[in-house]
Amino acid sequence: MAFKPKAIFLDMDGTILNHHNKVSILTKEIIDELRRQGIFVFIATGRSFDEIEGVVPEGFQVDGFVTSNGMAGYIGKEAVFEHSLTLELVEAIIEKARKNKVYYELFPYGRSRITLKQDQSYVEDEIRDPKPDDVGINEWLSRKQAIKEEVAWEENIEGDKFSKFYFFARTEDHINEWKDELDQLKRKIDFTTSTSSKHNVEVMVANVSKASGIKQMLKRFDLSEAEIMAIGDSDNDLPMLEFVRHSVAMKNAPDHIKEITDDVTEFTCDEDGVYHYLKEKFKL
Repeated sequence: MAFKPKAIFLDMDGTILNHHNKVSILTKEIIDELRRQGIFVFIATGRSFDEIEGVVPEGFQVDGFVTSNGMAGYIGKEAVFEHSLTLELVEAIIEKARKNKVYYELFPYGRSRITLKQDQSYVEDEIRDPKPDDVGINEWLSRKQAIKEEVAWEENIEGDKFSKFYFFARTEDHINEWKDELDQLKRKIDFTTSTSSKHNVEVMVANVSKASGIKQMLKRFDLSEAEIMAIGDSDNDLPMLEFVRHSVAMKNAPDHIKEITDDVTEFTCDEDGVYHYLKEKFKL
């Protein structure tokens, strides 16, 4: 490729993760080879740091992680920056979510995600079978697993450090109504929202995005945006894709994502699209 980046930022869901929430061995191997050649490789994901280990192959390594849509950054297991939602905002949003019967997961740093016990019945009802036709299988499986194994059903919110909120709804109408509620709340308390599918929305600290997280990581490695490339597939990747020198959309990305990028992969996330793209572009 004409432009050879010094660093690559890779999204996870819909990019290096297939629709069954797994990163392939081939993807791990191409990342290993790029790093051997001296190219930095980072993950930039909406997932929290604690969610990553369970979806990557054994021995998976990168130079750093930008997680929770830019809320935190890690090198190895060391946190190099962490933003936190305020307890005031957390409590205000949970109260509104309860009134609107919106599925939610609150992500504290270093602990299991939280949903309050008093909201358990309607939260579980949102992921009742059968799966709605237009909900992606990866998102559906993630919610099923969260409810079964990962959510801590608590009586009260404990702690004061929270990386993000994740919200889900079975129907687009329901999640769009919830987005409107969040927009109204923004007039009172400043925060940022981001979406990665038509059925979800996430809440982060104001002015935080994957792009802001990448900027913080670049400072740590003495790199500039003119030296980096990014690959992604959804709306929460837009700030990242618009920020970097060379942007790439996945074949499975919607058209409005492809229209703003410099390139599109030949294969989808289920066909190891990132592996094939990097192998061809870097002649590996």
